[in-house]
Amino acid sequence: MEIEERQPVPAGSGRAAPPGPRPEGPSGPRRSPLARRSLIGAVAGCAVLGGALVLLLPPDRGGAPRGAPGPVARAVSAVGAGAPVALPDLAALIDDREARVRARPRDDAAWAVLGAAYTERARRTAAVAYYPKAEKALRTSLRVRPGGNAAALEGLASLAVARGDFRTAKRWGEAASELAPKRWTAYPALVDAYTGLGDHKAADRALGRLLALRPGPAARAVAARVYRDRGRREDAAAAVSDAAAGAAAPSEQAAFLTQGGDLAWERGDRQEALDHYRAAVDADPGAYDALAGQGRALAALGRTSEALRAYRAALDGRPAPRYALELGELYDRLGLGAEARAQYDLLRELVRRDRAAGVDDEPVLGLFEADHGDPGAAVRGLRAEWRRQPGIAVADALGWALHRAGNDKEALGFAVRATDAEHGGGVRSALYAYHRGQIERDLGLSGPARRHLTEALRINPYFSLPLVPAAQEALVALGEPPAGGPPEDSGETEGAEGSAGSDDPEGSGDAAGTPGAAGPPGAAEASGPAPSPGSPGPAAR
Repeated sequence: MEIEERQPVPAGSGRAAPPGPRPEGPSGPRRSPLARRSLIGAVAGCAVLGGALVLLLPPDRGGAPRGAPGPVARAVSAVGAGAPVALPDLAALIDDREARVRARPRDDAAWAVLGAAYTERARRTAAVAYYPKAEKALRTSLRVRPGGNAAALEGLASLAVARGDFRTAKRWGEAASELAPKRWTAYPALVDAYTGLGDHKAADRALGRLLALRPGPAARAVAARVYRDRGRREDAAAAVSDAAAGAAAPSEQAAFLTQGGDLAWERGDRQEALDHYRAAVDADPGAYDALAGQGRALAALGRTSEALRAYRAALDGRPAPRYALELGELYDRLGLGAEARAQYDLLRELVRRDRAAGVDDEPVLGLFEADHGDPGAAVRGLRAEWRRQPGIAVADALGWALHRAGNDKEALGFAVRATDAEHGGGVRSALYAYHRGQIERDLGLSGPARRHLTEALRINPYFSLPLVPAAQEALVALGEPPAGGPPEDSGETEGAEGSAGSDDPEGSGDAAGTPGAAGPPGAAEASGPAPSPGSPGPAAR
């Protein structure tokens, strides 16, 4: 097992967190009532939650005096709870456990904690070289103690979730829960794994078990994700507010505030989202998702200079493909083509880097290729992804890629799947509604197209810099519905879901072509330069 050598910190390593852009004026950040309640409640909840979480792992005997935990003890507590760790504390924990396994190479618990810490470092900073190190450490723990090692099994499940490998996460998570069914720490990874595989009934069962075993802040945050996916936005907001109020540490509180900001953004509340994201960065300067969220909200507010700074800070601390895509689209919107192309090149480079470390970025890459690159390549990659893990996000991305490649009939089946509550697509997503509306428009289904494009703008009028104007233009082109109630609204899309393989829970998803084929038939493989993302698509042209 190779132990990390101490080296000078490169840019983007996450050890030093760049500050996010600050609001102009002397008054400081404007916080929403939810964010203020979260900040007050977090102080009240710290001692109790922190004391409980540390029981999940062996006590750390070399730290600070009792009642004043040092960085290693704080990090052990958070890692054991599956909670975010402050980056300086995480570095201290890694140093400590590396020293421990050098001195005691058969300490299975130390190896398991080290593997979990490596996973957290990679997840927080996108320093993806830590993912293979995490896997080696966790497998070493299993080799040292092959039986009864629930901590290592849970660590491998969490590692797989962080890599976007939901089948592997399911396998390890189920092994951990079977070994120790009353350990709550296996269930968050299982919820994410089942969700990524499109098995929403199993996700609900895992969430129920988690809430029964540990109804605390971490469980509430997981519940908020599930409620959001089911379209229960008010329940999701309440759950994440409760989670933030009970957070044990600033880094955990920052993660929950970021989650609250995402919910506010998805319902189109730009200022509320910005308030949450700023509160998150105030709590933890290493909250890079919140920095990217600030960029998103600031761009929607028309404060583009601040938005650019926020995105650059986020990319510097956590070079993630999604950030590069969003920054590239902001540059495109500003007419800065060369800068946009540089971000798109960076995105491809980051995807290659991630793939070498076992990270699955296919949904983000597919949407990028569909809108800015090669739609045929997007279809091929996303079709293979759908066979591996047929989640709702993959259904949406594959449907859009098929549309951009000119195969609207098959595309509609996937778009319906992504927005069908019966099969888990109940999330109130402006992007998903927009994708479905444009596909329906190109199929001549004017009534459903008008309905879904209007819904997209109602859910979030700012959901995408390039796509909001496209939705508005499409609605103008569609015009008003005929007086007296249009026959076009009489259910033209019924039955379309079958083309997405809706009866195939394992996700072959190729009913319009050959099941298991590497790509779509005929015109669906059309490649070459993609039309601009704002255009209505090949059929409309």
